[in-house]
Amino acid sequence: MKKSLFALVAILILGAIVLSACGGAATPTAIQRETPPPEYANKTNPLAGNADAIAAGKAEFTSLCESCHGPTGAGNGPAAASLTPKPANLDLTAKEASDAYMFWRISVGGGMAPFNSAMPAHKDTMTEEQIWQVISYIRTFAK
Repeated sequence: MKKSLFALVAILILGAIVLSACGGAATPTAIQRETPPPEYANKTNPLAGNADAIAAGKAEFTSLCESCHGPTGAGNGPAAASLTPKPANLDLTAKEASDAYMFWRISVGGGMAPFNSAMPAHKDTMTEEQIWQVISYIRTFAK
């Protein structure tokens, strides 16, 4: 009896240790992002928090980004299902990424290593102001 009780306690303690090692973090961890190249590294959004810029950015986002990133930026737009890698969840990007990073990624897209994604480059199709407007709108996704 004494041996079986000891074995049961040992199994319960060992089980608790194993299960605690299997648990994940309660919140998602930050994404490791590439460092923007020098020509983008010090950029900051001159339109941050500007209501007119956010409204204009929403229109640009709806036209150019929503088909992949979805209406709330979750990366679940109608075109997302056919893309590998999947479009970014912009809620997380809005929380974590610097202005410089976002400006760089929207400008040059994802058609190069390490991104290798279908995201098009917008530096030749959008003005800098339009890119900042889109970034201003994307920042509204942060929850």
